[in-house]
Amino acid sequence: MTTTSSQGTALITGGSSGIGSVYAERLARRGYDLILAGRDPQRLEARVAKLRGTGRKVSTIAGDLTNRADVQAIEQRLLTDPSITLFLNNAGQAVLTPLVESDADKLDQMLEVNVMAFTRLAIAAAKAFSKHGRGTLINISSAVALAPDMLNGVYNASKAYELSFTQALQIELAGKGVQIQAVLPGAVATEIWARGGMPVEHLPQEIVMPVESAVDAALAGLDQGELVTILSLPDIGNWDAFLAARKVLRPSLSLATPAPRYASKATH
Repeated sequence: MTTTSSQGTALITGGSSGIGSVYAERLARRGYDLILAGRDPQRLEARVAKLRGTGRKVSTIAGDLTNRADVQAIEQRLLTDPSITLFLNNAGQAVLTPLVESDADKLDQMLEVNVMAFTRLAIAAAKAFSKHGRGTLINISSAVALAPDMLNGVYNASKAYELSFTQALQIELAGKGVQIQAVLPGAVATEIWARGGMPVEHLPQEIVMPVESAVDAALAGLDQGELVTILSLPDIGNWDAFLAARKVLRPSLSLATPAPRYASKATH
């Protein structure tokens, strides 16, 4: 049993398996009570049973993030429960088949979770945390946010949205006592691959990170105050160079006249 003093409560979406379940154990041992949200009540209760040894309070919210009413229930919990000091915006779906072979309804469902529910819940947490002047928001994105040529274009775009959203929100909440982090894992050994149509066993194993290693690295990045944590990137200078290149582009992204290379060739 842990003797760590209480850090408040962490609400975790997708808390019954994979990345969310490992975060639950790690955060409990850091002193957080837990609220686990997920689609399967039985799996949630099984996870609660495994967390009893941590000595923390653990409760659950069963709900499907493709259902707006279920999203709103979690949203209201974030807005009205002052004990919540950390929100792990982890639940996500993946469609990993080629775009032209993908089911449009499944793509719709994925966007409902990865974009719409993700956004509503992140904003609710940001509102509550900024009101109280403290809190931690962790958004689980993906390394494919930076690699549109990999996997499924709609999935990649949803993860790029999550990264961009996090960067924008951090600017908006600067000075309000809220710590924000976007985590960009590469391939992690979880069920999402099989559900998305590409079992993890089919991937080159040298690119697949164990889920425990992924979560521990993400928490190390959080402890170091990183806004963006790219779990397997060995040289942070590469990310710094990427950000610097974007800053070079920014002054010329909106000007009153087109770039000279687009000048009209019409003769007078």
